[in-house]
Amino acid sequence: MNKHAYRSVWVLAAAVLAGCSGRASYDAAQQSGANPPLPGARNFLVPPMQVPRYQGWAEGQTPTVAPGLKIEKIAGDLKHPRQVFALPNGDVLVVESNSPGIEHVETPKALIAGYVKGRSGKASKGGNRITLLRPDPATGKWTPHVFLEHLNSPFGVQLIGDSLYVANTDAIVKYPYVPGETRIAAPGTMFADLPDTIQHHWTKSLAANPDGTRLYVGVGSNSNIGEHGLEVEYRRANILEVDVATGASRIYASGLRNPTGVQWDAQTGKLWTIVNERDEIGADLVPDYLTSVKEGAFYGWPYSYYGQHVDRRAMPQRPDLVAKAIVPDYAIGSHVAPLGFLIVHGDGLAAKYANGAFISEHGSWDRSPLSGYEVVFVRFEDGKPVGRPETVVSGFYSKDESRLHGAPVGLALDKSGALLIADDVGNAVWRVTKE
Repeated sequence: MNKHAYRSVWVLAAAVLAGCSGRASYDAAQQSGANPPLPGARNFLVPPMQVPRYQGWAEGQTPTVAPGLKIEKIAGDLKHPRQVFALPNGDVLVVESNSPGIEHVETPKALIAGYVKGRSGKASKGGNRITLLRPDPATGKWTPHVFLEHLNSPFGVQLIGDSLYVANTDAIVKYPYVPGETRIAAPGTMFADLPDTIQHHWTKSLAANPDGTRLYVGVGSNSNIGEHGLEVEYRRANILEVDVATGASRIYASGLRNPTGVQWDAQTGKLWTIVNERDEIGADLVPDYLTSVKEGAFYGWPYSYYGQHVDRRAMPQRPDLVAKAIVPDYAIGSHVAPLGFLIVHGDGLAAKYANGAFISEHGSWDRSPLSGYEVVFVRFEDGKPVGRPETVVSGFYSKDESRLHGAPVGLALDKSGALLIADDVGNAVWRVTKE
């Protein structure tokens, strides 16, 4: 792109940032639940964008928690922490990672979107490593240890027996795990390859079934709506099932644009996922969602959303697949960007959070006013989500929406039942407990 083209791009970017048209008509809570309102789709030359500028946390500043809870920082100065994983002995793994940076930027719109999102701090370089945090019962301090290094944009982590599985952006790698050790020095073993071309969505979420015989991998699409051509979407926008004995994999469910978190509900035996839906058709479209995952099912992407609502941008159109598209169980809200997901049964944190799912919302980039940037709790009854999402942790951006302190991502419960939150913009791990 020549200098005149760049000048035009930045002029357009300035116009986009100066004032966002098409403000949302609904707040996230109004678009939550089993039957969210879905207004008509809109078309934009450049979609409205609003992202707070990075500021970080001041000394002693923390997110805000719901009544009856308290929060503390247990680790800081990390390199873009994306996930937390609690080990049985009380140690906690923190995955420090970001995009591998190989996505093709082919249009002025993509360049502008990258600039707008990048100034928030969400695009900072990841550590490509896993840090182990070990608590000291006597002092309450958590000591960091470099546990694994030289990874390739890792995200999902699972422990099965004495094997630790790490989902890099291009493959699952298997490592020997010895309880109590603070570093894995042994080389990993390639276990299963994963789709890795272009990398529009690079994260690979990971969950094991209750008996540890299968791994389930959330693989996002390579585009917003198939604009790069469907040939680069091979085995993408899917949840893959991987046989732990052999490493062989198959598509378990499809049409899931970006399944950023997968979890098994041990009580019901169901697989659940959170999904980041498509962009650029309006501030109120499309709601991100939480849903149980049916084997062999199709969930609409790219041809339709929220069941049979056809997306006219997807080419070629596939009415045969639209007719099969399953309606998700529960809308979370448009553009909240859920990235962390944890199903809980038990009142380790508080009785009101004893049965349901914590969801971390990384926050919108193409919606005004902002949505997301908080951790919410969705209550379950009879194995299904009900009611409205309840805010548990918030305060990640300034009141005037201009500055961003942090953004929540991965979630876990530590051995005591406290809620752990990875904050990739604030480069911290937060721990939420009862007052």
